[in-house]
Amino acid sequence: MSNNILPEVKIKCMLPDTIMARAVRGLTYIAHPLRLRILEFLDVNGASSVSAIANGVGAEQMLVSQSLRKMRDAELVRTHRRGIFVYYEICREYPASIFVCMRKLFGHMTDQFRFLRTGHKEILPTDYTTMVANRIKLFANYDKMRILEYLTYSGESCVSDIVSGTNIPQIKVSQYLKKLLDDDFVKSRRDGRHVYYEITPGVHKTTIGCIHKRYDKNGNKF
Repeated sequence: MSNNILPEVKIKCMLPDTIMARAVRGLTYIAHPLRLRILEFLDVNGASSVSAIANGVGAEQMLVSQSLRKMRDAELVRTHRRGIFVYYEICREYPASIFVCMRKLFGHMTDQFRFLRTGHKEILPTDYTTMVANRIKLFANYDKMRILEYLTYSGESCVSDIVSGTNIPQIKVSQYLKKLLDDDFVKSRRDGRHVYYEITPGVHKTTIGCIHKRYDKNGNKF
């Protein structure tokens, strides 16, 4: 990759710093199996009480209440009162339309094509949701997300390309690439003196795409 096109790639494809930081902050909160299942329940069923959510996800009400409180503080959910009951619902501003992406990825992985339809909402298997939450936890880091974002839209690249495109110091790029390799988020190949990196398919790449689509649609209201 020629260095003289990197500024153009960065301007066209890399999200503003504030948007990426906001997305990563949201991802760190949902990178937890119970929280992700709670958000999924709300996404499918709409505004719900704590008891309904607890029954729906099969968890103790106290644990559900604690998770909802944390997600409300993070502005992932909001509340409104109906009589004596408090109902929770997903905020419009929550980072990335993650469940649309999760269902489509699940549909591709399992050949269950109903999950590929736009607007289809259905609770996914718990083991899949848990896997997604645990995978998100591994890459929900600002610099890792920037590296994955760069590789998504710039293709196979060497360390110097990534450094130029992300403005992350080379030592940190090398360290994070090693971790991303260990977790199978990227793959590498050697060509002479250079090692080239490429993002692999999976929830990490799907998440990057979701964040970009949401930003393209909503801009600074992301």
